[in-house]
Amino acid sequence: MAKTLTGKVVSTKMEKTVVVEVTRLRPHPLYKKLLKRSKKYKVAPNEHEVTVGQRVKIAEIKQISKGKYFAIAEVIADKHAKTVSKATASQGGTK
Repeated sequence: MAKTLTGKVVSTKMEKTVVVEVTRLRPHPLYKKLLKRSKKYKVAPNEHEVTVGQRVKIAEIKQISKGKYFAIAEVIADKHAKTVSKATASQGGTK
């Protein structure tokens, strides 16, 4: 079974690669306080048009290059699309 992770797109400056940051909460070994730990993954977009700030689900695939072994499975949420839809709804339709 392939590993799937959820993260936020932080860079789209490369041609066929985007960088996704995955943040996890891990307890401290002794004190048990939850600590944020994050890791950046190079990901193949696979026909998904993504922008910085979008939440995406990435899935493990066969290694494409030295550091790229994940691909975008789906786009979960778009921060900008939510604000546009709220503005359109408050105006009573599209112009």
